[in-house]
Amino acid sequence: MFMDAKYESVGDNDEPLLVLPGLICDSRTFSAQFAAFDQAIPAADYGLADSLAEMAEHVLANAPPRFALLGHSMGARIALEIVRRAPARVTRLALVSTGVHLPTPEEAPKRHALRDLGRTQGMVALVDSWLPPMVAPSRRDDASFLAPLREMCIQAGLPRFEAQITALLTRPEVENLLPLLTCPVLVAVGSEDRWSPPEQHAAIAALIPQAQLVVIEGAGHMLPVEAPGALNRAIAAWLRQPVPPQE
Repeated sequence: MFMDAKYESVGDNDEPLLVLPGLICDSRTFSAQFAAFDQAIPAADYGLADSLAEMAEHVLANAPPRFALLGHSMGARIALEIVRRAPARVTRLALVSTGVHLPTPEEAPKRHALRDLGRTQGMVALVDSWLPPMVAPSRRDDASFLAPLREMCIQAGLPRFEAQITALLTRPEVENLLPLLTCPVLVAVGSEDRWSPPEQHAAIAALIPQAQLVVIEGAGHMLPVEAPGALNRAIAAWLRQPVPPQE
């Protein structure tokens, strides 16, 4: 795995960096971030929680008193739910490869089609259909790159996939929270992300006071593993931003 730097303690008072994975992913998504940042720690496993609220409450119950928070994809939506519930505990926020919009009419049929594929043909078929479009086109035929991602997602299992798509399809409105964010916020996306494209992230960043938007060339939706060096440099810069004092 490519690593270009080791960032030992970065940020205010060495606050923990809590990382939240996305749909049918786990802490292996952030292997490069754990290797680069001593303060990075995995969030509690979501289990079979089927709402973002339940996931957020579970993470909070097992988190340090205060922490920096980075979420990838669905994990970023959970991160926003955490901020909604416990803003004083979050020192800074990173939203990576994600969205803030409510479900569209087209979303449920697509997610249910994958669910039904998993029910009829198994988790391997589901992941082999879902995963390749999640990475940049140049990576889609790279079997050695895809293999660990594929294994992680298959191991998640169909019950977890079903619970998590239920959570995503019943997600609450969150866009009105963005203008209220006062902590340092990083919004990061790969230039080749077709699931949550750069223009979507530009719109998110525009709603957040003093948010920093970073578009990483050549990466798709699985940004933490596709471009770990570039993302880690953005994370390090974000961790160095001063945190406003608590009121």
